[in-house]
Amino acid sequence: MQTDPFQNETSFQPRVLASRGHEDYALLDSGNGRKLERFGPMLLDRPEEQAMWAPVLAEKQWQRADAVFTGDVEEEGAGRWRQNAGETEWTCRHGALAFTCRLTSFRHVGVFPEHAVHWDFVEEQLRRREAPKLLNLFGYTGIASLVAAQAGAQVTHVDASKKAIAWARENQALSGLDDKPIRWLIDDAGKFAAREVRRGNLYDMILLDPPKYGRGPKGETWHLFEDLPEMLKLCAQCLKPGGTLILTAYAIRASYLALHQLAADIVGGRVTSGEMALLGEGRAKALPTALYCRAEKPQ
Repeated sequence: MQTDPFQNETSFQPRVLASRGHEDYALLDSGNGRKLERFGPMLLDRPEEQAMWAPVLAEKQWQRADAVFTGDVEEEGAGRWRQNAGETEWTCRHGALAFTCRLTSFRHVGVFPEHAVHWDFVEEQLRRREAPKLLNLFGYTGIASLVAAQAGAQVTHVDASKKAIAWARENQALSGLDDKPIRWLIDDAGKFAAREVRRGNLYDMILLDPPKYGRGPKGETWHLFEDLPEMLKLCAQCLKPGGTLILTAYAIRASYLALHQLAADIVGGRVTSGEMALLGEGRAKALPTALYCRAEKPQ
């Protein structure tokens, strides 16, 4: 007789981490495959495939956007911004941190506001530890690394992009954190993690935010569904007993349950997982953005 694997199993139940972002961000509306957002002084209209519902705001309010992203990155190559007003580069804040936002050809602006839920968690957890160490793989523009450094952590930040590392250093200077112990490394995340295992280096917390596809600085390739299991094995070996791994995935074909079971199998310990979402203002709907998993390594 077949048994139900979910019977009496509450740990599988997903949790939605919903946030309004940070003080310089607001999701004003979404729908018809678009999202209308405020980043500091800039009002942006960007594509969002998951926004399949109808917008709440009137079209004339959407037309007030300072910049509109057109074209599909994956199908048509680098996209384009139609700029109506405002700047191509500006500064936003999260608490004491400052960071630069830019209109890039890949529709991003240098920050994923839904990660504010992780930033708060990272800060809270690190402040409880003495001389903590954090590893940020696929670290992008470094906001999570700055949050960790501000909380007293010694940070190792790894990204394959020279531009991303330069942007992260710029954010460090803007935030007045040049004196904090952060190593900014241009490297392939998988190769670096493997070397850390051989060196026996351990971390209290590891952040892992891989793309669906990517390339390292020497042409190394990354495919999420093929390479994530081995990456998690390396991270588990670099994680101190009682340490925490935070995994975020934007691959829409994935399931929170797939991440949950993979992390439970490799890292072990207590695992929580689910979706991340941005809360809209007023009557605007909440917008799902990513899957996440938090795994605590057994003592």
